Amino acid sequence: MLHNNQKLKSLINQLWDKFWSGGISNPLTAIEQITYLIFMKRIEDLDNKRIADAEWTDEPYTSLFSGIFKLNPDDENGIEKEKLKFSYIKQLPSDERINHINQWVFPFLKELNGKNSHFTKHMKNAVFIIPSASLLHEAIIKIEEIFEEIEKDALQNGQAFQDIQGDVYEYLLSEIATAGKNGQFRTPRHIIKLLTELVEPKYGDRIADPACGTGGFLLGAYQYIVSSFDVDGKYSIIDEDGFKRSTTSAILTQERKDILDSSLRGYDIDVTMVRLGLMNLMMHGIDDPQIDYTDTLSKSFQKFSGEQNSYNIILANPPFTGNLNKGEIDDTLSLNTTKTELLFIERIYNMLQAGGTAGIIIPQGVLFGSSKAFRDARKLMIENSQLKAVISMPSGVFKPYAGVATAILIFTKAGESDEVFFYDMQNDGYSLDDKRVKIEQSDLQDIISKYRDRENLKNDRTNRYFKVPKSEIVENGYDLSFNTYKEEVYEEIKYARPSRILCKLHILENKIQKELADIKSMYE
Repeated sequence: MLHNNQKLKSLINQLWDKFWSGGISNPLTAIEQITYLIFMKRIEDLDNKRIADAEWTDEPYTSLFSGIFKLNPDDENGIEKEKLKFSYIKQLPSDERINHINQWVFPFLKELNGKNSHFTKHMKNAVFIIPSASLLHEAIIKIEEIFEEIEKDALQNGQAFQDIQGDVYEYLLSEIATAGKNGQFRTPRHIIKLLTELVEPKYGDRIADPACGTGGFLLGAYQYIVSSFDVDGKYSIIDEDGFKRSTTSAILTQERKDILDSSLRGYDIDVTMVRLGLMNLMMHGIDDPQIDYTDTLSKSFQKFSGEQNSYNIILANPPFTGNLNKGEIDDTLSLNTTKTELLFIERIYNMLQAGGTAGIIIPQGVLFGSSKAFRDARKLMIENSQLKAVISMPSGVFKPYAGVATAILIFTKAGESDEVFFYDMQNDGYSLDDKRVKIEQSDLQDIISKYRDRENLKNDRTNRYFKVPKSEIVENGYDLSFNTYKEEVYEEIKYARPSRILCKLHILENKIQKELADIKSMYE
């Protein structure tokens, strides 16, 4: 795993420093430009591997770099695709590289998955804006060093090259330490893994995230399902947070891969996030990810009419500090509110098919907000669904992005709630300050264990976990806050009789007077 390879982390940090000192200080712009370079390197390596595999198996394969690339089909002149490789770019004189990439390589990259792919559609307006030949030169050298270290790590530690490469990209994304628009924050990977373990997506499930950002939840579901194929644990490791993770290349057959790739669907309102999400999934081996640019709360989402009642699993951490213009809200949503955190609950409910399960992150204010819209949103999950779990998380989980306290909700569409499992998370395995360093204390695995065995738990409400019947929740106005149902233990304190206390005070007073008299005599 990447956290054990300090050299690799150091190289990534050096790459960031090159971009910041080279004039690209916006983290999102930097990660986008870095990603383009990594892609150029990746597609050549991937193509070489597939050529070698085809020679070994005698299966037909046409290289991505065979033939001539033309900017337009009617053009008389083009360029040999061999000259679009990362290895060719490296050999060019420094002052020719930027023009060569802009004129030929970047247009080729945009159409990598075919003219009708999601990737091509959302890359249409992307631009390559590395400002200087010197920055491009230094970035290419550093990326080469990173890939060499990835290959060395793969050989020494037995982890698949592609898995480490994916970890590298995830680490790059984690360096985006500024908040996005409209309350968007990158969800920590260990929280994604926790939510995925609780929801337990299965092979063949249709899985969606209506506010997917960089695609972390879609990737989390993908990796969870891949790991489920490794029944014997032959290709698995236990990561730093206690989760089992299997190497993708060792387990996936082409049939499994095709089904998995087509089962994931994402949407986001930010076009940069859409591009990063597409490339993040592609870095992890999902060749043609399905992520679209749209606001899933607006009327524009009605064109995706097939999304209603369609998904087995929805995983999401939707933006929750925004208020929408009422006239823009999709009129198929019935909650009378402009708050995004409430509207997303209804959107997710509508996207689930009967029997489908959602795992979502919400601000803790949703658990106890007293207005009608808050109560109606909670009622939707309790009366029209089986609300299975409410897991309160400490406010530091999303630092350094934000200090807001959040909670996880797990609910299954159709039926109604019986008992709801509550858990008050105290530690997520990392310090709850801006540094977020790894610590020993973690409730993550205990949460999973207690949730899966919740039917057999002794219902002691003095613990940090317990069950609450639906009837009691209804009586409390659908309040879902942990402290509403926790029973505090008060220990009786026995005090001495007043006469005894007065006696002690008298003795102390005499002692004080004696010591004061002794001090006074010293100065007489």
